[in-house]
Amino acid sequence: MSVTTTTQHRQSFGDLLASEWVKIRSVRSTILTLLITAILTIGISSLGAWAIAANWNHVGPAHRLAFDPTSRSLSGVLLGQLALGVLGILVFTAEVATGTISATFTAAASRSKVLLAKIVMFAIVAVIVGEIVSFASFFAGQALLSGTTPTASLGGTNVLRAVAGTGLYMALLALFALGLGVIVRHTAGAITTFVALVLVLPLLVTALPTSLANDINKFLPFTIGQTMMSVHSQPDTFSAWLGLGLLAIYTILVLLIANWRLTSRDA
Repeated sequence: MSVTTTTQHRQSFGDLLASEWVKIRSVRSTILTLLITAILTIGISSLGAWAIAANWNHVGPAHRLAFDPTSRSLSGVLLGQLALGVLGILVFTAEVATGTISATFTAAASRSKVLLAKIVMFAIVAVIVGEIVSFASFFAGQALLSGTTPTASLGGTNVLRAVAGTGLYMALLALFALGLGVIVRHTAGAITTFVALVLVLPLLVTALPTSLANDINKFLPFTIGQTMMSVHSQPDTFSAWLGLGLLAIYTILVLLIANWRLTSRDA
């Protein structure tokens, strides 16, 4: 009786999407993490723009020539990407920590569909949040730079690509973090792994011989993000869109491994 009842009430994929949306908008930590993402990204970006505007008279000719107002106004992405990545991890590990993931798996036809619903719903949220904070950072930064330093507009060469692409970069990295959360299944462990890959690994690579460091560096997510934020071509890196495509491949691979881990072990 109980088995029949459970089977009859197993959720469709639409039900799973609706369930994931309810979880995202009703959990306090989700709203808090989204606010932290916005505050860190827009706040640090604005602070960086204000700092360069206040000290522009002391900036040397070489630095003035290389100054990129678009990249400067997006500098807060360095921390904002971590906050959005943490949210991606919590999308799965929070359910593991509370034990509700078992009920979710029981109610669904397959674990792969549960994961796909989480990916789809979180991707929508991550893209919207990434684009909002990216464009807001850009406009706030240009307003602070205006009057003292060179500024940029969305109609400038590669500016729209840099701003919109940075939002996509943040979303892809957050989905990458979601995959890590499923693989590691522990919040602290997944966050440590994510921070190590995004921020610590680039520092370790700098200790290598220059030629080897350059060869490795262009494959790292941090470098891909820096390239996307700039309107100028960066030496020893892939082009902005090629780099974003590479990050998309990383994300797909991590999510495929996450699905394999999810379907090959108990909840």
